[in-house]
Amino acid sequence: MKNKTLILSLMLTGCLATALQAQTVEKTITVEVDNSWKHDKTDAPVVIDLKEINPGFRIRSAVVMDGNTEIPSQLDDLNADRQADELAFVADFPAKSKREFIITLSSAKNNKQYPPRVYAEMLVSDKKGKHAPVQSITIPGTTKIYNQMHHHGPAFESELVAYRLYFDQKQTVDIYGKFNKGFEIQESQFYPTDEQLARGFGDDVLRVSGSCGVGTLKGWNGKKATHIEPVATRTERIVSYGPVRTIIEIEDNDWQYQGSELNMTTRYTLYAGHRDLLVEAFFEEPLRDEVFCTGVQDIAGSVASSDHKGLIGCWGTDWPVNDTVKYAKETVGLATYIPQKYVKAEVKDKPNYLYTIGAPGKKYMHYYTMFTSMKETFGYKTPEAWFAYMRKWKKELEQPVEIRINKK
Repeated sequence: MKNKTLILSLMLTGCLATALQAQTVEKTITVEVDNSWKHDKTDAPVVIDLKEINPGFRIRSAVVMDGNTEIPSQLDDLNADRQADELAFVADFPAKSKREFIITLSSAKNNKQYPPRVYAEMLVSDKKGKHAPVQSITIPGTTKIYNQMHHHGPAFESELVAYRLYFDQKQTVDIYGKFNKGFEIQESQFYPTDEQLARGFGDDVLRVSGSCGVGTLKGWNGKKATHIEPVATRTERIVSYGPVRTIIEIEDNDWQYQGSELNMTTRYTLYAGHRDLLVEAFFEEPLRDEVFCTGVQDIAGSVASSDHKGLIGCWGTDWPVNDTVKYAKETVGLATYIPQKYVKAEVKDKPNYLYTIGAPGKKYMHYYTMFTSMKETFGYKTPEAWFAYMRKWKKELEQPVEIRINKK
């Protein structure tokens, strides 16, 4: 009797496995990516909008093949509807070259783990000083949570650089410079110990105070940059942890600004192998004539470089924190690039080099920002070298890879 029961159980299990396998649906597409630029591209982002594919089923996993080699990739649900919106991966492209990738989309889950090339965390501190990881927090606009957040908001990094976003009305983008390529935030949590510093860890390299730091989106009152206030609610969240890119968002609801009530989400995307951030601003309703600003901080004694067409950068040296005894001065280069269609004017206030920006009639605008720390063994050591790279960076951003999808 026991043997019959065991046989029946095995048969049912086999039937169930067969049924589940039969329910798996797949779709294979061919993607051709063209680098028409005259220079090589390293870790160039390739992003597939899955709505354009419309496979007819819920995509739960994907495999990207370059010939016989699998490329690490990730699926991202950007609007929290439990449906994958984009497939992303990075790849190298020689100058004037094309590469073909075969992508298989599947309705079946895949627990495959790729080596991470980015990292993100957001931590809340309790009364005993312990830190609990969180993915998303929403607070009333009048609530002050800045000091309850370890490293004051989400922190995230690639192998080259690390950033954090302040969880307050400033919403500042602050920076952490490294000596060597690699990951440090999970261990140092943005505040390295003396022992970690002795091992070659990096650290906070910029005292941002009330400035725009590097590429923070700000309001503009005609004379100076302003903070994002008052708002009804403020949310900061980690949308994606990697392994190819990490995505962080700040959502501001009912922002009373220039006679409008704006619902705005600012999205920061950091790709593997990159030091630069893609910054995107999404608005619930089309903008009117609201004017915003962004740029880079004017570091004490800095020298600046601008092409007067959306690119601004600086190079300077200052103490990174108020403790000028334990910590030495840090030298950094900062840069922000705004596509010309959003630029209104190049302006300056006391703490910042800025452009005013806007997008009348649109619900979206984007720009890019980045930095280098002179402590980097792999970075830039002079303002001339940094400004030259900054100009090349703009040209590369203006020459993205072209993606063609064959759905057959």
